[in-house]
Amino acid sequence: MGRLTGKRIFITGAAQGIGLAIARGCLAENASVYLIDRDEALLSTVGNELRSMGANLGYRVADITDATAIEQAVADASSKIGPINALINNAGVNVFSEPLQTSDEDWDRCFDINLKGAWNCCKAVLPGMTEQGHGAILNIASTHAFTIIPHTFPYPLAKHALLGMTKALGLEYAARGVRVNAIAPGYVATQKAIDYWNSFPDPVAAETETMKLHPGGRIATPEEIALAAVFMISDECPFMNATCLTIDGGLSVQQHPA
Repeated sequence: MGRLTGKRIFITGAAQGIGLAIARGCLAENASVYLIDRDEALLSTVGNELRSMGANLGYRVADITDATAIEQAVADASSKIGPINALINNAGVNVFSEPLQTSDEDWDRCFDINLKGAWNCCKAVLPGMTEQGHGAILNIASTHAFTIIPHTFPYPLAKHALLGMTKALGLEYAARGVRVNAIAPGYVATQKAIDYWNSFPDPVAAETETMKLHPGGRIATPEEIALAAVFMISDECPFMNATCLTIDGGLSVQQHPA
């Protein structure tokens, strides 16, 4: 307990799934957190629940693709929980297609949310972090950031770029006390996974096939991703910078599934 004492963490996409699990994990380690999400109803429910448990937090409805809204959210966060010294860029969206069937609208949506949105948040918090002389940014990437699954275009492109941004910012601001890292989850038991399985004619068969791909015969829970996020945002890895931690149960290591 208390591993994140003194951390004031801005978390995006925090109303459900991995983002909510990370928020709970950070609060359990005595962090102050500020949650943003586009889903007002879910965010309000989660915020009220966490506050009733004595959590030190603030929250606000905001769209990460709106740079002005994010600047306002960071200013509000600073007034409610103090100057932000950690950012977890979790918000993202699956956009899967075949290259020549990808519309301009889907392309823009994929990059606006998965890449530009993360940059908007980095851009909003970095001045304060460099002024404080310390800070940590954690981008939730994906194994799509270094592997390719057919028919998932253009999602892997955006995640490859997010990993590139992680490395570039990590090097750019290291001398000013800011670490920038990423986590690359594989399949995680979230609504996104359910939606993916439901996109197939036989969702149960699709889920079964997903499980069989993994050496352990299962996929990650959101809480397992949160455990890694807490570690990487903490001061327990002060020399970890501009790198990515893969959490996929060994999926991306094996050449062919068993």
